[in-house]
Amino acid sequence: MVRLLMKKMLHVKREYDITIFQTPSFGQTKGYRQVYRLTISAANHHQALSHIYRMFNVPDLLPKDYQARFMSTGDIVFIDEGLNGQAYYKLCPEGWQKISRIHIS
Repeated sequence: MVRLLMKKMLHVKREYDITIFQTPSFGQTKGYRQVYRLTISAANHHQALSHIYRMFNVPDLLPKDYQARFMSTGDIVFIDEGLNGQAYYKLCPEGWQKISRIHIS
């Protein structure tokens, strides 16, 4: 219990394996494909998603080998924590929404 409390107090960062999925054209709901994969250090999923959104919407922060469009509504981010689980998030007009993996097809 004390260890958990200390982690929250210190905001220990973890490594997250991030995969971004996009459809070929903006606005489509089917045909998602993997467009980029990277590892990010963040305190939690919310912080990782904020970092990803900023990175893939500011031209100066885009990775040199990124060939897809800017991140927009409908894009999906997969966060893999290894043994700690996996989560999918879809960018909606009201923000990031956790979804089930069935939506990826």
